[in-house]
Amino acid sequence: MSSLKVALFRATQDAAGTQALLAARGFAAVLAPVADIVALPATPPPGPFDFVVATSAKAFAAPVAISGVRVFVVGERTAAAARRAGLAPEAPADDVATLIPRLPLGRALYLAGRDRKPDLEAALAGRIAVVETYAAEARAGWTPEEAHAVAAAVAALHYSPRAAALAVALAQAAGIGEAFRRHSHVCLSREVAAPLAQAGAVRVIWPQRPAEGPLLDALESALADRL
Repeated sequence: MSSLKVALFRATQDAAGTQALLAARGFAAVLAPVADIVALPATPPPGPFDFVVATSAKAFAAPVAISGVRVFVVGERTAAAARRAGLAPEAPADDVATLIPRLPLGRALYLAGRDRKPDLEAALAGRIAVVETYAAEARAGWTPEEAHAVAAAVAALHYSPRAAALAVALAQAAGIGEAFRRHSHVCLSREVAAPLAQAGAVRVIWPQRPAEGPLLDALESALADRL
């Protein structure tokens, strides 16, 4: 098994599952979160609602009184979080783009983060209400141990444009910007890759489909010469 180190910038609540997937493929995860997840007081706006939408497992960080409506989610982890909250979600979509055509007519309640993409709200304009259940609070800096571990990694995984941009800023602030730019940066999508390319990262790649399985396949391909 390889012991190649891969930097992972996900919040602590998200990192365990990815860390296990990396270990199963022979990689050692280096954890250096760029944000901390904070649950927000969640009071749904006046209903009624015909269905509920969530695009992140973190959407269920705060309890929300929901019953008697269909639940649509993105990703198996979000589906699992919904089930832990006592809900019965539909089969999860891979991403927002594939979720939108599956949504029924009627008014939606969107369980969302404070920082989010506008795609879903734009697609359902006029028939969607939002309740912010969590916030990803940017960290002021990495610890010296985290910075050293990130610098010693050979690759990094990135899941969102905001997190990628925060990782660039934290690496620069920690004095490891040059080492960070030399990593193989494997991103969930072209959009996620943009902040890294703008920062001068030497190697930035992404899979054809924005899902975790293809993302990890891309990581293995990127590091094939080292395995």
